[in-house]
Amino acid sequence: MSARRILIAGGSSGIGRALAEDLIAAGDEVVLTSRDGERAEQVAAEIGPGAQGIALDVSEPEGIADQLAGVGRLDGLVMVAIERDANSIREYDIARARRLVTLKLIGYTETVHVLLDRLEPSRDTGIVLFGGRAKDAPYPGSTTVSTINGGVDGLMNTLALELAPMRVNSLHPGIIGDSPFWAGKPDGVLSGYESRTPGGELASMADVVDATRFLLFNRGVSAHSLNVDRGWRIS
Repeated sequence: MSARRILIAGGSSGIGRALAEDLIAAGDEVVLTSRDGERAEQVAAEIGPGAQGIALDVSEPEGIADQLAGVGRLDGLVMVAIERDANSIREYDIARARRLVTLKLIGYTETVHVLLDRLEPSRDTGIVLFGGRAKDAPYPGSTTVSTINGGVDGLMNTLALELAPMRVNSLHPGIIGDSPFWAGKPDGVLSGYESRTPGGELASMADVVDATRFLLFNRGVSAHSLNVDRGWRIS
Protein backbone atom coordinates (compact mmCIF):
# COMPACT_ATOMS: atom_id res chain seq x y z
CA MET A 1 0.00 0.00 0.00
CA SER A 2 1.33 3.45 -0.89
CA ALA A 3 1.92 5.95 1.89
CA ARG A 4 -1.13 7.85 3.06
CA ARG A 5 -0.81 11.60 3.62
CA ILE A 6 -2.55 12.98 6.70
CA LEU A 7 -2.82 16.58 7.91
CA ILE A 8 -2.87 16.97 11.70
CA ALA A 9 -4.02 20.43 12.82
CA GLY A 10 -2.35 20.89 16.18
CA GLY A 11 0.27 18.23 15.58
CA SER A 12 3.31 19.86 17.18
CA SER A 13 2.73 18.73 20.76
CA GLY A 14 0.80 16.36 23.00
CA ILE A 15 -1.59 13.90 21.40
CA GLY A 16 -1.18 15.49 17.97
CA ARG A 17 2.56 14.94 17.99
CA ALA A 18 2.19 11.38 19.31
CA LEU A 19 -0.18 10.64 16.43
CA ALA A 20 2.21 12.17 13.90
CA GLU A 21 5.08 10.04 15.22
CA ASP A 22 2.93 6.90 15.08
CA LEU A 23 1.81 7.54 11.49
CA ILE A 24 5.35 8.25 10.31
CA ALA A 25 6.59 5.06 12.01
CA ALA A 26 3.94 3.12 10.07
CA GLY A 27 5.18 4.51 6.75
CA ASP A 28 2.63 7.27 6.21
CA GLU A 29 3.32 10.95 5.55
CA VAL A 30 2.18 13.79 7.80
CA VAL A 31 1.61 17.52 7.49
CA LEU A 32 1.54 18.84 11.06
CA THR A 33 0.58 22.35 12.06
CA SER A 34 1.25 24.81 14.84
CA ARG A 35 0.43 28.47 15.27
CA ASP A 36 4.19 28.98 15.24
CA GLY A 37 5.52 27.95 11.84
CA GLU A 38 9.11 27.62 13.09
CA ARG A 39 7.98 25.26 15.83
CA ALA A 40 6.01 23.18 13.32
CA GLU A 41 9.07 22.86 11.10
CA GLN A 42 11.30 21.99 14.06
CA VAL A 43 8.96 19.23 15.28
CA ALA A 44 8.62 17.83 11.76
CA ALA A 45 12.41 17.69 11.46
CA GLU A 46 12.62 15.88 14.81
CA ILE A 47 10.04 13.31 13.74
CA GLY A 48 11.93 12.63 10.53
CA PRO A 49 11.47 12.20 6.77
CA GLY A 50 7.87 12.12 5.72
CA ALA A 51 6.84 14.89 8.12
CA GLN A 52 6.24 18.48 7.06
CA GLY A 53 5.49 21.39 9.40
CA ILE A 54 3.44 24.48 8.52
CA ALA A 55 1.85 27.41 10.35
CA LEU A 56 -1.91 27.31 10.93
CA ASP A 57 -4.03 29.29 13.39
CA VAL A 58 -7.58 27.93 13.41
CA SER A 59 -8.64 30.63 15.89
CA GLU A 60 -8.32 33.15 13.02
CA PRO A 61 -10.43 31.41 10.36
CA GLU A 62 -10.17 34.19 7.78
CA GLY A 63 -6.50 33.30 7.30
CA ILE A 64 -6.89 29.54 7.01
CA ALA A 65 -7.19 29.41 3.22
CA ASP A 66 -3.92 31.28 2.68
CA GLN A 67 -2.08 29.24 5.30
CA LEU A 68 -3.16 25.95 3.70
CA ALA A 69 -2.65 27.07 0.10
CA GLY A 70 0.53 25.02 -0.32
CA VAL A 71 -0.92 21.75 1.00
CA GLY A 72 -1.32 19.11 -1.68
CA ARG A 73 -3.31 15.89 -1.90
CA LEU A 74 -4.50 14.41 1.39
CA ASP A 75 -5.88 11.04 2.46
CA GLY A 76 -7.12 12.21 5.82
CA LEU A 77 -7.49 15.09 8.27
CA VAL A 78 -7.30 15.16 12.06
CA MET A 79 -8.38 18.29 13.94
CA VAL A 80 -6.61 18.18 17.33
CA ALA A 81 -5.96 21.92 17.80
CA ILE A 82 -7.32 23.12 21.15
CA GLU A 83 -7.01 25.78 23.81
CA ARG A 84 -7.80 25.17 27.47
CA ASP A 85 -10.06 27.65 29.22
CA ALA A 86 -11.84 27.90 32.57
CA ASN A 87 -14.81 30.24 32.13
CA SER A 88 -17.55 29.96 34.75
CA ILE A 89 -21.04 31.30 34.21
CA ARG A 90 -20.72 33.58 37.26
CA GLU A 91 -17.53 35.20 35.95
CA TYR A 92 -18.23 34.82 32.25
CA ASP A 93 -15.60 36.27 29.91
CA ILE A 94 -17.15 36.92 26.49
CA ALA A 95 -13.85 37.46 24.66
CA ARG A 96 -12.37 34.16 25.86
CA ALA A 97 -15.58 32.31 25.10
CA ARG A 98 -15.80 33.79 21.61
CA ARG A 99 -12.20 32.81 20.84
CA LEU A 100 -12.74 29.19 21.91
CA VAL A 101 -16.03 28.84 20.04
CA THR A 102 -14.42 30.34 16.94
CA LEU A 103 -11.38 28.08 17.16
CA LYS A 104 -13.20 24.79 17.47
CA LEU A 105 -16.49 25.22 15.65
CA ILE A 106 -15.74 27.80 12.95
CA GLY A 107 -12.01 27.07 12.65
CA TYR A 108 -12.52 23.32 12.37
CA THR A 109 -15.29 23.80 9.80
CA GLU A 110 -13.32 26.26 7.69
CA THR A 111 -10.28 23.97 7.66
CA VAL A 112 -12.41 21.12 6.27
CA HIS A 113 -14.00 23.52 3.77
CA VAL A 114 -10.64 24.79 2.52
CA LEU A 115 -9.17 21.30 2.10
CA LEU A 116 -12.11 19.70 0.30
CA ASP A 117 -10.45 20.00 -3.10
CA ARG A 118 -7.45 18.05 -1.75
CA LEU A 119 -9.34 15.28 0.05
CA GLU A 120 -10.24 12.33 -2.17
CA PRO A 121 -14.05 11.80 -2.14
CA SER A 122 -13.76 8.16 -1.11
CA ARG A 123 -14.60 5.86 1.81
CA ASP A 124 -10.86 5.56 2.32
CA THR A 125 -10.71 9.23 3.33
CA GLY A 126 -11.29 9.90 7.03
CA ILE A 127 -11.75 13.10 9.02
CA VAL A 128 -11.47 13.04 12.82
CA LEU A 129 -12.63 15.97 14.97
CA PHE A 130 -11.39 16.16 18.56
CA GLY A 131 -13.79 17.17 21.30
CA GLY A 132 -13.55 16.07 24.92
CA ARG A 133 -15.47 14.33 27.70
CA ALA A 134 -16.50 17.70 29.16
CA LYS A 135 -19.35 17.56 26.63
CA ASP A 136 -21.27 15.31 29.03
CA ALA A 137 -19.00 15.32 32.10
CA PRO A 138 -18.84 19.03 33.02
CA TYR A 139 -16.68 20.50 35.76
CA PRO A 140 -16.60 23.94 37.42
CA GLY A 141 -15.58 26.47 34.78
CA SER A 142 -16.28 24.20 31.79
CA THR A 143 -19.21 26.25 30.48
CA THR A 144 -17.61 27.05 27.13
CA VAL A 145 -15.60 23.84 26.85
CA SER A 146 -18.65 21.65 27.49
CA THR A 147 -20.69 23.64 24.98
CA ILE A 148 -18.21 23.43 22.12
CA ASN A 149 -17.36 19.78 22.70
CA GLY A 150 -21.06 19.00 22.41
CA GLY A 151 -21.06 21.11 19.25
CA VAL A 152 -18.28 18.97 17.79
CA ASP A 153 -20.72 16.05 17.61
CA GLY A 154 -23.27 18.21 15.80
CA LEU A 155 -20.58 19.30 13.34
CA MET A 156 -19.51 15.69 12.87
CA ASN A 157 -23.04 14.58 11.97
CA THR A 158 -23.66 17.25 9.38
CA LEU A 159 -20.23 16.81 7.77
CA ALA A 160 -20.64 13.03 7.65
CA LEU A 161 -23.91 13.54 5.77
CA GLU A 162 -22.69 16.25 3.40
CA LEU A 163 -19.27 14.80 2.62
CA ALA A 164 -20.17 11.13 2.11
CA PRO A 165 -18.62 8.85 0.94
CA MET A 166 -15.82 10.46 2.95
CA ARG A 167 -16.12 9.49 6.61
CA VAL A 168 -16.28 11.94 9.52
CA ASN A 169 -16.00 10.91 13.18
CA SER A 170 -15.35 12.57 16.52
CA LEU A 171 -13.12 11.55 19.41
CA HIS A 172 -13.57 12.68 23.01
CA PRO A 173 -10.62 11.99 25.35
CA GLY A 174 -11.15 11.90 29.10
CA ILE A 175 -8.37 12.36 31.65
CA ILE A 176 -5.25 11.19 29.82
CA GLY A 177 -2.85 10.38 32.64
CA ASP A 178 0.43 10.52 30.72
CA SER A 179 -0.37 13.56 28.56
CA PRO A 180 1.80 16.66 29.05
CA PHE A 181 -1.13 18.56 30.63
CA TRP A 182 -1.96 15.90 33.23
CA ALA A 183 1.36 14.14 33.84
CA GLY A 184 2.87 17.23 35.44
CA LYS A 185 0.11 17.71 38.03
CA PRO A 186 1.11 17.55 41.73
CA ASP A 187 0.96 14.19 43.51
CA GLY A 188 -2.59 13.22 44.39
CA VAL A 189 -4.38 15.20 41.69
CA LEU A 190 -4.95 12.18 39.45
CA SER A 191 -5.80 9.70 42.22
CA GLY A 192 -9.39 10.92 42.48
CA TYR A 193 -9.90 10.36 38.76
CA GLU A 194 -8.21 6.96 38.89
CA SER A 195 -10.57 5.86 41.67
CA ARG A 196 -13.55 6.48 39.35
CA THR A 197 -12.08 4.43 36.50
CA PRO A 198 -12.71 0.66 36.40
CA GLY A 199 -9.37 -0.97 37.13
CA GLY A 200 -7.98 2.22 38.63
CA GLU A 201 -5.95 3.21 35.59
CA LEU A 202 -6.49 6.25 33.36
CA ALA A 203 -6.47 6.25 29.57
CA SER A 204 -3.11 6.92 27.93
CA MET A 205 -1.79 8.83 24.95
CA ALA A 206 -1.29 5.50 23.18
CA ASP A 207 -4.98 4.70 23.73
CA VAL A 208 -5.99 7.97 22.06
CA VAL A 209 -3.60 7.47 19.14
CA ASP A 210 -4.95 3.96 18.58
CA ALA A 211 -8.55 5.21 18.68
CA THR A 212 -7.73 8.00 16.23
CA ARG A 213 -6.24 5.54 13.77
CA PHE A 214 -9.38 3.41 14.03
CA LEU A 215 -11.69 6.33 13.24
CA LEU A 216 -9.38 7.62 10.53
CA PHE A 217 -8.85 4.40 8.60
CA ASN A 218 -11.74 2.01 9.28
CA ARG A 219 -13.87 2.21 6.12
CA GLY A 220 -17.04 1.08 7.91
CA VAL A 221 -17.14 3.81 10.55
CA SER A 222 -18.68 7.25 10.02
CA ALA A 223 -20.76 9.67 12.13
CA HIS A 224 -19.47 7.93 15.27
CA SER A 225 -18.69 9.75 18.53
CA LEU A 226 -16.08 7.83 20.53
CA ASN A 227 -15.12 8.40 24.18
CA VAL A 228 -11.61 7.34 25.19
CA ASP A 229 -11.60 7.28 29.00
CA ARG A 230 -11.46 3.61 30.08
CA GLY A 231 -15.00 3.85 31.42
CA TRP A 232 -14.32 6.81 33.70
CA ARG A 233 -17.30 7.73 35.94
CA ILE A 234 -19.08 4.34 35.79
CA SER A 235 -17.43 2.96 38.93
